[in-house]
Amino acid sequence: MTDQPLRLLIVDDHPAFRAGLRLLLESLSEIEIEVVAEAEDGEQALQVAIALAPDVIVMDLQMPGLGGIETTRRIVAATPHVRVLVLTMLEDDSSVFAALRAGAHGYLLKGAGQQQLARAIQAIAGGESIFSPPIAKRVIESFKRPGVNQPLVFPELTEREREILDLVARGLSNPDITRQLVLSPKTVRNHISNIFAKLQARDRSAAIVRAREAGLGLDPPS
Repeated sequence: MTDQPLRLLIVDDHPAFRAGLRLLLESLSEIEIEVVAEAEDGEQALQVAIALAPDVIVMDLQMPGLGGIETTRRIVAATPHVRVLVLTMLEDDSSVFAALRAGAHGYLLKGAGQQQLARAIQAIAGGESIFSPPIAKRVIESFKRPGVNQPLVFPELTEREREILDLVARGLSNPDITRQLVLSPKTVRNHISNIFAKLQARDRSAAIVRAREAGLGLDPPS
């Protein structure tokens, strides 16, 4: 840590929220912060992060186009020294653990107090990780569950549907899935239709984005 102001990038698709957060951050007495840029979506955030290399990115998860989880994954891969603090309304297990797998260094809920936000930014800039109390409790409890390393992804899907979604996210076509799982083409088509409906995904590409944001389809097939 140096005496220079911490350089921040705010990523959120709501202009009023970005303006309010900027005002709050730049008025903190605990630390000196310079908001070097704002971004309204993931694509813009990725470009700005690479160009400006801020110390900390305050990242929303729900944004049109490229979501916050995939944006975090790409930023961390492109600029490993940049630290990402998720600031979101989402507190479900899928979002929390997908964000952590993507490389987020902290996870706060919107509505966090000024002191909590200041402490989180300082900690993350200093190389620590920090979470809102309810999120921290959930992370700790997940490691206490015998035989369970992480919560079930997309609990609304059946086990077979999750298996097929994982293969879809790996880029396999319907005929590939049919051969690999020894299922009929009609059965695979029906499962994929059910997956799209349950995830409210308009097409295959949208389902792949949702799946990869949740951590599916990222590891090599076993």
